[in-house]
Amino acid sequence: MSETIVNTTNEEKRSLSFVEQFVEEDLAEGKNEGRIQTRFPPEPNGYLHIGHAKAICMDFGVAEHYNGVCNLRFDDTNPSKENNEYVENILNDISWLGFKWGNIYYASDYFQKLWDFAVWMIKNGHAYVDEQTSEQIAQQKGTPTEPGVASPYRDRPVEESLQLFEKMNTPEAVEGSMVLRAKLDMANPNMHFRDPIIYRIIHTPHHRTGTKWHAYPMYDFAHGQSDFFEGVTHSICTLEFVPHRPLYDKFIDFLLEKENHKFIENGGSIEELSKKYRPRQIEFNRLNLTYTMMSKRKLLALVEEKLVSGWDDPRMPTLSGMRRRGYSPESIRNFIDSIGYTKFDALNDMALLEAAVRDDLNKKSCRVSAVVNPVKLVITNYPEGQSEEMVAVNNPENEADGTHNITFSKNLWIEREDFMEDAPKKFFRMTPGKEVRLKNAYIVMCTGCKKDENGNVTEIYAEYDPTSKSGMEGANRKVKGTLHWVSADYCEKAEVRIYDRLFSVENPSADERDFRELLNPESLRVLDTCYVERYLKEKKPGDYLQFQRIGYFMLDPDSTPEHLVFNKTVGLKDTWAKQNK
Repeated sequence: MSETIVNTTNEEKRSLSFVEQFVEEDLAEGKNEGRIQTRFPPEPNGYLHIGHAKAICMDFGVAEHYNGVCNLRFDDTNPSKENNEYVENILNDISWLGFKWGNIYYASDYFQKLWDFAVWMIKNGHAYVDEQTSEQIAQQKGTPTEPGVASPYRDRPVEESLQLFEKMNTPEAVEGSMVLRAKLDMANPNMHFRDPIIYRIIHTPHHRTGTKWHAYPMYDFAHGQSDFFEGVTHSICTLEFVPHRPLYDKFIDFLLEKENHKFIENGGSIEELSKKYRPRQIEFNRLNLTYTMMSKRKLLALVEEKLVSGWDDPRMPTLSGMRRRGYSPESIRNFIDSIGYTKFDALNDMALLEAAVRDDLNKKSCRVSAVVNPVKLVITNYPEGQSEEMVAVNNPENEADGTHNITFSKNLWIEREDFMEDAPKKFFRMTPGKEVRLKNAYIVMCTGCKKDENGNVTEIYAEYDPTSKSGMEGANRKVKGTLHWVSADYCEKAEVRIYDRLFSVENPSADERDFRELLNPESLRVLDTCYVERYLKEKKPGDYLQFQRIGYFMLDPDSTPEHLVFNKTVGLKDTWAKQNK
């Protein structure tokens, strides 16, 4: 579908998504009296993941762009899988992404209305109680090329179905013994039309209604009707709901007939009512990422089986996991904007998301010094017991972020990889006989090293040039290497957690093996002998940090003042693709 260029409120031009084009068509035709109302309808049976973030950006974004409202509605029709913990985390995640809902609703708000609607359908010959087993019902549905077989209960008397439906909503009803089915078309090529189940018996107490209900509506029966009750104009969802759309519209037809029977009796039509009241379902592609799985059922299994530390494990694709890892909400929204919305499913490279994270964090992260693989550097000609404060710029991308001090002393920690005793010509870090600059401090020349009995370097020695301090006249002398460091006398020990892809195959969702077999055993590496500058004791989870020359990091909630813990968010460059070619 071609794209239309429109003027946004800030006078810039951008391309309309195909969803927005449909919205503009409806506005031009005067549908829904010019109102725009969307909704985000998560089921509270798990934590939101980045796939949900794409739907959130669309649902709330359309409402914002057209001065409408987006409501939040919890699809809480299955009490056996839902609880308030999930409700609270969904609220937190949406707020963290930067969106505000108009109202909060629950499908359970409409349980009585849905029950009354189901009774109306039975009375009008559109529904019946079926006492077959789920296996029998599935077998009788046929195939997409062969019509189904009618249930032996399809034509049971209306009064009998009404009595049994009432019985379904009692504590005595046996789960699985009865269901309510819509009487539609057992020969329809759309399998969803073959007398779909619209109510089933569940005795698990509901997180809001307790034990008031024992019969609960199915998703297809509750979703569109909830949209109708709330006045939703555009029901935006993902592509797997395309085959559900005719059923969505059919149930809306029944509702329009029920709610406007006098209008219809006087010669009015469903088509006339549709222009004013019918929600329009529009589908877009899901967000799929390489080395990632979005199934909430499988993510729940990872949590319950303790294969990850929880829903907010930084390796998880959940928004809470990404927040804990150090992703910014702006980076996620920018990534979603960059991949866009289409009618075709695609597998997006995780590297695209990480690039968006890297780009955003570069603008807002405080630059600090940390050494994750330390070896001691002794400045042999620096006075014993002396120290001095060096000025470090917090963020060269934003002068307003200011500066902080970092303490320099005789004994320092540097990265072990920054030293090589017998270095090749293009090694511009520390090696005997060559100069390097210690960032924000002095130029030093390496004079040698000390090794243990196994040949491992335990100390490196260097001499500093007192006239080469950053900001001094002598500091302008050019050297090819600049290294970061931390004072061994004025630092804090820290734990650093390095993350890799959670799964070892590119598309785990398409792999037929058990997903547990696909987990990457190297997805978490813990470095417990790292050193950071003391300034980091002032930081807290949520502060974006760049460990200079290493990557972006964030303090983990596991941290205590005595034991700092940092999560690596993403590296400064995309080195993962090169390592895994």
